[in-house]
Amino acid sequence: MPIKEDFCKGDKKPIGKINYSDGENFHWVWPSQAGEAGNDWDASTDDKVLADYKKHGEKMEKLGITGTMVANDWDVCVADGACIEACPVQIFQWYRTDKDISGIDAVKDKTPWPGAGTTEKEERLDFTDKADAIREHDCIWCMACVSVCPPLAVLVDQGNQEFHEKAAGTFQELGSGQANPHSH
Repeated sequence: MPIKEDFCKGDKKPIGKINYSDGENFHWVWPSQAGEAGNDWDASTDDKVLADYKKHGEKMEKLGITGTMVANDWDVCVADGACIEACPVQIFQWYRTDKDISGIDAVKDKTPWPGAGTTEKEERLDFTDKADAIREHDCIWCMACVSVCPPLAVLVDQGNQEFHEKAAGTFQELGSGQANPHSH
């Protein structure tokens, strides 16, 4: 199911933060929509995904949505890799090829991510892996990832920058804090 456009709006607060190792960039992890009215948990019904969770001895848990301007619903993502292949500026990586930890541990991980995960579609660790927009800040808004994702797990909305900044406490209204040159 597609990500609801209000996934990061209103009183919603991030449940995690993935810090990029450049010390400057990061992206939020937002609460899961899986199980809400009209939102299926596609990954939980995919045989390849379920088999690989079993192989790892990991419990499948609701993980949430990584990214704000380039959001990937990890509860819908079935590790197809079409977004990774389609992205002309390689903002996505397979997160488990960067840090081989469970999805829930990735959401909770506080240490910086090197961003060294593979950006090749067929190089996923397995089907528990998820495409992560580790370089969300480099997105050129072409929407290629949105158009190719089989389960519609990706949403790109440059307008969500405001909600990324609000969650970070850095949002400023246009013109706020600036002197009006026309006032006397």
